Amino acid sequence: MSNKERSKLKIIPLGGLGEIGKNMTVLEYENDIMIIDCGLAFPDEDMLGIDLVIPDMSYLEENFERIRGFVLTHGHEDHIGAVPFAAQKFDVPFYGSKFTLALVEHKLEEHRLKNVDLRCVAAGDTVEIGCFRVEFIKVGHSIPGALAVAVTTPVGVVIHTGDFKVDYTPIDNEPIDISRFAYYGTKGVLALMMDSTNAELPGCTPSEMELGKTFENVFDMAQGRVIVASFASNVYRIQQVADVAVAHGRVLCFQGRSMVMIVRIAMEQGILKIPEEAVVEVEKLKNYRDDEVCVLTTGSQGESMSGLFRMANANHRLNIGKGDTVIISASAIPGNEKAVGKVINQLFLRGANVVYDRLADVHVSGHARQEELKLMIRTIKPRFFIPVHGEARHLYHHARLAASLGIKEENVFVMETGGVLELTKRSGKLAGAVDSGYVLVDGAGVGDIGSSVLRERRLLSREGMFAIVIAIKSSTGELAAEPEIISKGFVFAKDSEELLEQARSVARELAGRFAVSDKSEWGNIKTGIKTGVKNCLYNKTKRMPLIMPIFMEVE
Repeated sequence: MSNKERSKLKIIPLGGLGEIGKNMTVLEYENDIMIIDCGLAFPDEDMLGIDLVIPDMSYLEENFERIRGFVLTHGHEDHIGAVPFAAQKFDVPFYGSKFTLALVEHKLEEHRLKNVDLRCVAAGDTVEIGCFRVEFIKVGHSIPGALAVAVTTPVGVVIHTGDFKVDYTPIDNEPIDISRFAYYGTKGVLALMMDSTNAELPGCTPSEMELGKTFENVFDMAQGRVIVASFASNVYRIQQVADVAVAHGRVLCFQGRSMVMIVRIAMEQGILKIPEEAVVEVEKLKNYRDDEVCVLTTGSQGESMSGLFRMANANHRLNIGKGDTVIISASAIPGNEKAVGKVINQLFLRGANVVYDRLADVHVSGHARQEELKLMIRTIKPRFFIPVHGEARHLYHHARLAASLGIKEENVFVMETGGVLELTKRSGKLAGAVDSGYVLVDGAGVGDIGSSVLRERRLLSREGMFAIVIAIKSSTGELAAEPEIISKGFVFAKDSEELLEQARSVARELAGRFAVSDKSEWGNIKTGIKTGVKNCLYNKTKRMPLIMPIFMEVE
């Protein structure tokens, strides 16, 4: 690579574009690389058995000697979830707020990782990361400790907002630091990367404070227990519910692993302020009347292992029933609508009074809408604009919004994951791409599940498996016995004896044509049996299960 090419600032998103989650953006100049965020995504419905999806970090692995550090904007999974996987590969500092790093530490403990270089920063702090000078700026979001970054590079200032909204009355009474963004706007900002999640929506995102009246009304009317399901990371929402519950003479019980963990951290750091005597363990709730109890739980997205799901399906110590009031204080993430709907239906069937977003104002977003985005663009006044964090429609809406505010269309870059944007002090252009994509995490396996395995899993889930076990005499290659049929998820054997016998006959005939003592021919013979049996089954059933011929040698 020539010096001329290296003297350009490169912005390379490795995730977070065209998708919700997996946020990771590389800033590169000559021999220095810094990375903003290191998140994961949750698997799509067709990624059967997959636990997590993380960014493909092969480009970073190829350039590991130039990596100077990671900056984490806040503690949501889509921004920190892949940190343990990166920490195993790169021995570099990870910068984040106190609350963010507490969540990271918990994740590292789960992965049994020690001696990771975590460096705590706060709004107003400035750090040197290679040739980059990074200032952290307070923003509002649905989790404590959210920070934007202003990165001074050799070619100009780049601002990355992280996730944010403009809330003038936040629960923590620490609003977004608009004045600091304005400071950089007056100095001159080369490029702005900004959260696009709500770029489709007009107006402003309501303040978190506005939910207080809804909670007051629900608690006033509730006759029995009140169960509130929310994102565990939304500490501000938890604070509001706790304040109302305590004011109504109710004790608080926290359920769900992530809820308990985050509440503990937030209380230890003094972010969440709840009287200790108001918090009780589930075993002690029997000492209180139903109208003295409030439960905060995970499960607002209908997750099958969450507290709310198990309560709704009578698989929990706090099973929900008649007289209970349930508040689902979240909106369904795209793709989760059916799961949430099923939980709501189940709660009604069990006799609960359910309050959710279609009936009352029980949730506000943590992301800025169009008027807030306009305010930020006008305040920062960037030369170049790059919408980030969103699906394609979000990015394009955001790009049009920026163009409508006077940013030249040729200076607005809607990028794709892996794309390379090269910037100088006066010019910007897209210049190729690097290796990128996603890596699937399945249990302890990272990256060992590929498209072929997923394809087989989808086939198994739709059509089932049909195995033909063929015993071969090792001395002669002749059939030692009738082929054995094993059908799983295809047909019920006792009801399909004729079909299974026809498939067995086809397998016997095809295997019998060959002397299969020569193992080098087994692959070709298996392919022939697979094709013959597949045609037989499809002609009879119009289904195509995963067919597996298996040869076994016997004496």
